[in-house]
Amino acid sequence: MPPIPDPGGKERGTLWQWALQAIGGASVALAVLGLFLPVLPTVPFLLLAAACFARGSDRCYTWLVEHEQLGPLVRPYLDGKGLPLKTKIKAILMVWASIAISAIFLVDLLWVRILLPIIALGVTLYLLRLPTAETDAD
Repeated sequence: MPPIPDPGGKERGTLWQWALQAIGGASVALAVLGLFLPVLPTVPFLLLAAACFARGSDRCYTWLVEHEQLGPLVRPYLDGKGLPLKTKIKAILMVWASIAISAIFLVDLLWVRILLPIIALGVTLYLLRLPTAETDAD
């Protein structure tokens, strides 16, 4: 199991920790839905949950990473082995689809419409630079 990252200065019971646990829990719920809905990505939501839990709850982080079905989906990334190719492709497609929808239908400001594809390009480059895990977990 990957060690729990130490974000430093962790205070128990703060509002911030409760918010992180809530976001992590919602991310796990969306990830589980993603197991059954092909459009919804699973691993990115689990990675978000792991990041939130690492800062908000050692118990929840340990539960997620050691979980029989969910743990194997995030452990390769947390161990530095990267993401499965299928996961990378899904994540990149979802990023560009959500950016396109936002830029075309939801945003009126020109500077934001220009900024959104730049952000998507940055996320895409980050995902492409990650190592590709050998097994396709998602």
